[in-house]
Amino acid sequence: MVDFEKADYIVVGCGFWGSVFAERIATVLDKKVSIIDKRNHIGGNCYSDVDKETNIEFHKYGSHIFHTSSKKVWDYLNKFGKFNTYRHKVITVHKGKHYIMPINLLTINDFYGLNLQPYEAAKFLDKEIEKSGIYEPKNLEEKAISQIGRPLYEAFIKNYTEKQWNCDAKDLPSSIFDRLPVRRNFRTSYFEDDFEGIPVDGWTKLFQNMLDNENISILLNTDFFDIKDKINPNCKIIYTGKIDQLFDYEFGTLDWIGLDFKFERYNVKDYQGTSVMNYSDKIVPQTRTHEFKHLHLERREIFETPKTLVCFEIPKKAQKDDEVFYPVATEKNLKIYEKYREKSSQNKNLILGGRLGLYRYMDMDTTVKDALETFEKLQGAL
Repeated sequence: MVDFEKADYIVVGCGFWGSVFAERIATVLDKKVSIIDKRNHIGGNCYSDVDKETNIEFHKYGSHIFHTSSKKVWDYLNKFGKFNTYRHKVITVHKGKHYIMPINLLTINDFYGLNLQPYEAAKFLDKEIEKSGIYEPKNLEEKAISQIGRPLYEAFIKNYTEKQWNCDAKDLPSSIFDRLPVRRNFRTSYFEDDFEGIPVDGWTKLFQNMLDNENISILLNTDFFDIKDKINPNCKIIYTGKIDQLFDYEFGTLDWIGLDFKFERYNVKDYQGTSVMNYSDKIVPQTRTHEFKHLHLERREIFETPKTLVCFEIPKKAQKDDEVFYPVATEKNLKIYEKYREKSSQNKNLILGGRLGLYRYMDMDTTVKDALETFEKLQGAL
């Protein structure tokens, strides 16, 4: 049981950022730290469980594939669990036809009905880009068109993006498109990092190992806002929840994206032939479907069974009390966030982290790296 009146460190949120920071306090500083989470499990959005009917391990909040080029981050996580050799490949469906994503030479040739070589594709795309007349892109739509031309943008990026973010692509920053590689060769791997994989024993086991420290106590099914008035005023609070909620929406409500997940079981060995299938047409409500048995091909006996588990992922604009997954980094929202960030800086006992606390889209490796670096920076003052 956590004694909030005597606690020196409370971490709000048991996802990657909060868990890494708690592990560092417990291990490096050798001090007691408590983690609270309103969910009933550890691991945040990376949480995995085993479906009792199919015996397939699934990611409750959509596929979480780890990738990084940071050896520091890779070595850190491998202390808590080894990774398999999974390499991510994505197929996208447009008008009933399947294409490779991210856009590469196969995608280009299939879409245009051509048979271009790399040097020919470069010239071809340059002509498509030239038609747009966009030389200084100011938003996601203009950035995408300036990189791949309008036809590819409208087929594969526009509708998917607007479903994902629930707003016009013109209102989104161009930096979002930077996350999607564009290739003029036949490389089909989604990521190009040095290290990639899924924990062999699953994400939940990795988090259990990370948090298996006598200095760490965990309290689940606990909402920070129900207990915050009981907390020792000198306690360091490491907060990874929604930053606007932390300050009772004083400067306004930030926009967030929520997600609905619909799980279906099928009596077939293989439903879609890959772990993640994207849907780029607006008429299809989901952005992605996940078939989890493809994440662990080393579990051959489970893969060969004539049953599979599939998850349909449907984005939505989050309402005030919904679980949220992505910040919507429009200019309006970033101005509001900056007011919250400035106010938070006035509290020396408050440390913000994670996607929700920093109002920043971060991949898993970036989240781990940011938590490690923030701990190192603040270590002397903790």
